[in-house]
Order: sequence, then C-alpha cells, then structure tokens
Amino acid sequence: MNFEEDMDESMARMMSDMHGPGYTGDADVDFLAMMIPHHAGAVDMARLVLQHGRDPATRQLAEEIIAGQTVEIDGMTRRLQQLRSRGGQAGGAGFPLLGGQRGP
Repeated sequence: MNFEEDMDESMARMMSDMHGPGYTGDADVDFLAMMIPHHAGAVDMARLVLQHGRDPATRQLAEEIIAGQTVEIDGMTRRLQQLRSRGGQAGGAGFPLLGGQRGP
C-alpha cells in the first residue's frame, strides 16, 4: 500500500471507532469515548508519516505526536473507566494528569 491508501484506511477506521459505540446520553462519557479513537487516529497518522515521510522536521513532529497522544489516550482511558464504574457520576479524583503542555 502507499501513503494515500494507508491514510484513507486509517481515517476510515478512526471515524468508525469514534461513532461505533453510539451516544450514551452522558456528555463526559461520550466525549472521552470519541476522543480516545480520535487521538489513536493521530498516532496512526504519525506512524504512517514515519513509514513514508522523509522530512526530518515532519518526522520529529510525528514522534512528538505519538509520545504526547499516547499519554493523553492513557489518561482519557483511565478517566472513562472511572466514570463508567461510577455509573457516569462525576466526582472523586480529578482528571488524570497529562504530560505535555497546555496553551492558553
């Protein structure tokens, strides 16, 4: 496969994974359930540019995306599990701390 085919396949998988579970009526749970595959899609796209790309700056950015999004996926997954185990009720510990920087 080439970059375009790989990218199209990755994007289709991401969209399917984002919408597959459907909505629960809990905005927090639904947001996290959709953002996890969204970020996983970014990781997949970054891996594709590492396989197919040649520009050192773009490859470096892809490596940073993989590192950052992986941390965020882990944090969102843990928070989603916490919300689901409480029946969707907020409270308890705050959102797991994420690595990376937060801009204004």
